[in-house]
Amino acid sequence: MSGRAGRRRLVLHVDLNNTVVAADAVSGLGPREALNVFLSTATWGREGADGKWQWMSDRPSLRPPCPGAVSYYCRYGRAQGFTESGPGQCFSSLHAQHLRLLEWPGEPHQELSVQDGHGKHYHFILPSFFRLLDALHRNGRDFTVIFRTFGTDLPRALLALRSALAGQHPQFPALRDLALPVVLTPGQIRCSKREVVLKRGAERLTTREDGRKLYDYFSSLEGIGGFQDHFDWWARNQFSSRGGKPLWIDPHDPSIHHIFIDDNIRLDDADTIVHPQVFSERGSSSPRCAPTSELYDICLVQTDLLEAISDEDYFLRCVRRCEENYDSYLARMESGSLSQQGDGQ
Repeated sequence: MSGRAGRRRLVLHVDLNNTVVAADAVSGLGPREALNVFLSTATWGREGADGKWQWMSDRPSLRPPCPGAVSYYCRYGRAQGFTESGPGQCFSSLHAQHLRLLEWPGEPHQELSVQDGHGKHYHFILPSFFRLLDALHRNGRDFTVIFRTFGTDLPRALLALRSALAGQHPQFPALRDLALPVVLTPGQIRCSKREVVLKRGAERLTTREDGRKLYDYFSSLEGIGGFQDHFDWWARNQFSSRGGKPLWIDPHDPSIHHIFIDDNIRLDDADTIVHPQVFSERGSSSPRCAPTSELYDICLVQTDLLEAISDEDYFLRCVRRCEENYDSYLARMESGSLSQQGDGQ
């Protein structure tokens, strides 16, 4: 990582479900079921001439392993018992391995652990996320974390972060030294064709007259907080980038690096969850819509839940990779090689 990248302020927009939380309160999924659903989205095959499902890869991956492959999830929908019966049984050992890694050590904690229907206690927030916070703190980085979710887990996630930063996590007691305030009041982001409106407590901001307002707001936030994004708007836009969680990027502001981490970020703009908008002109208040491919692994990270569970350095590596790539991105912007790029949607 270059010295320049290491000095930038990091604004980390982080999804919850299947990103740092292996559960989904809206769907009523515990870790066991959430892991099954994720595996169904990351395993690939096709239906044969006889109508039976045929696997085209024996290893999960975020992208199709070959042309013509579709995920089991895309073909058959949500499968909470994916590895328990049917074609998904061949991934049962992988499921069991990662479920064991999620088990909570020692006595249960009201905010930091979660119990499933089988009486087992698991990490509510993945250790790899706390490892990221710990490493950034140890490296003296200036950063903020903004949870961005369509779900209803924000209050609990923020309470869990407060407990961890109070030194209550058995694996990360040093987090008590991290002087980051946790804002427990969840905010709300609502989108329409005319504007994006953000509310949190007495705060209310809109992009109607100035598209930079929310960029400036997020760039200046301190500590840890969270906002519920607008699921209905995403659905009305056919789950495409156009209706996704808005993210503003200003390549002319070299002191700030916004990174969005979400398991539903995909290179297909017709099927992705973040709406990136780039201020191509210096000082402009009217951003252009950017394709996911322009910012993938630069400002957009597609979470691999299996790696996030099995590798405690996973999120740290993702952020480092983005920082390294951001330097090159800014250089391309400065040279004008991206300045003519169109809407991309």
